[in-house]
Amino acid sequence: MNAQDKRDLQRTANQVRKGIIEEVYAAQSGHPGGALSIADVITYLYEKELRIDPANPHWEDRDRLVLSKGHVCPALYAALAIRGYFPWEELKTFRKVGSRLQGHPDLNKLPGIDFSAGSLGQGMSAAVGMALAGKLGKKDYRVYAILGDGELQEGQVWESAMFAGSRGLDNLCYIVDNNNLQIDGSLEDVCSPYPIDEKFRAFKFEVININGHDFDEMEAAFQKAKTVKGKPTVIVAKTVKGKGISFMADNAAWHGSAPNAEQYATAMEDLKKIDEALA
Repeated sequence: MNAQDKRDLQRTANQVRKGIIEEVYAAQSGHPGGALSIADVITYLYEKELRIDPANPHWEDRDRLVLSKGHVCPALYAALAIRGYFPWEELKTFRKVGSRLQGHPDLNKLPGIDFSAGSLGQGMSAAVGMALAGKLGKKDYRVYAILGDGELQEGQVWESAMFAGSRGLDNLCYIVDNNNLQIDGSLEDVCSPYPIDEKFRAFKFEVININGHDFDEMEAAFQKAKTVKGKPTVIVAKTVKGKGISFMADNAAWHGSAPNAEQYATAMEDLKKIDEALA
């Protein structure tokens, strides 16, 4: 990836992070930590990877994105707003009564949403179903599914993985947001899913490990995933929960907390400094 493309992605990802903070602060509710950790991956998907058309969100041949860890939807909403699915100003209605931007994505309310998220794990089964439908319908769209590393504690994740591997769904790509923290602390302290890569290999997946904040590694990983035949792919993205915000980074306390006015100002100043560094 050339330097200009990388800078453009970094700037866009920083804009996504601003959106996340604006949403959660306006609502005084939400999950900023995991949204910030997956912001770079979501930026790459919507700016470079996904075959989509914001003017035709129900295009039959579009790629599908399933945000199984639906509580981090502030990152998804910001990315969709940047691509023009709805006005940026609408982000401030996040979690308000009557808003299209609820605490989990709802495909019946907002254009660009392919799956109404709910209980963790369910998105993986939906993604497998979409991928199987693509195969049966002889379609060439791809299905991408984002899940959290804590979500790997859900049995439904592994049921869907077993099916995907056994059916050789090579149009399916899982992305694990491996920030090593969940609501109650570190993965090891709660219920360790490690080694993540070896588990997925046992389920017949192609496994790619990356730094989930490095756009060069992302580009190589997604390009490789499209060349894999006869089996699904999982990209295990090592990330930092709360990435970009000084007091949120690698801090499980920000899994589901909203900043107060002083913290909001500090967070936006942190992101402003990133913009200045990228100028």
